[in-house]
Amino acid sequence: MADIVDSKKRSEIMSAIKQKNTKPELLVRRYFHAKGLRYRLHRKDLPGKPDLVFPKFKLVVFVHGCFWHRHEGCSKSYVPASNYDFWNNKFNENIARDNKCISKLKQLGWEVVVIWECQINEKMLEFYVEKIMNTNKCTSSKV
Repeated sequence: MADIVDSKKRSEIMSAIKQKNTKPELLVRRYFHAKGLRYRLHRKDLPGKPDLVFPKFKLVVFVHGCFWHRHEGCSKSYVPASNYDFWNNKFNENIARDNKCISKLKQLGWEVVVIWECQINEKMLEFYVEKIMNTNKCTSSKV
């Protein structure tokens, strides 16, 4: 099925999609901050520009949208019916880029945590807070 808008309009629509400071990311940031976790945002010198960076403990957090980053088994990671080949290619490129960035970060000695958009609820966020606070690199109860 062909796209219902021309390529110029599609480009305009796609460029309006936020890459940083998304609603899921802001929810995670607020929750972590309220729990006493302190972090840096979107460090450009790290592969993939992680959403949250805990430099002292060499830990990074990515907050991934289920649709764009293809959360396996999630209902939000569907493929649009129109322009199927384009979307399939786009998603495969996103997955490959994510895997490459995570691999590079691990090679550099960083611990990587991925929080999926559909997992953002108080129970799961508390799990991640505990994981971050109890990372073997932590020497205190505050990160």
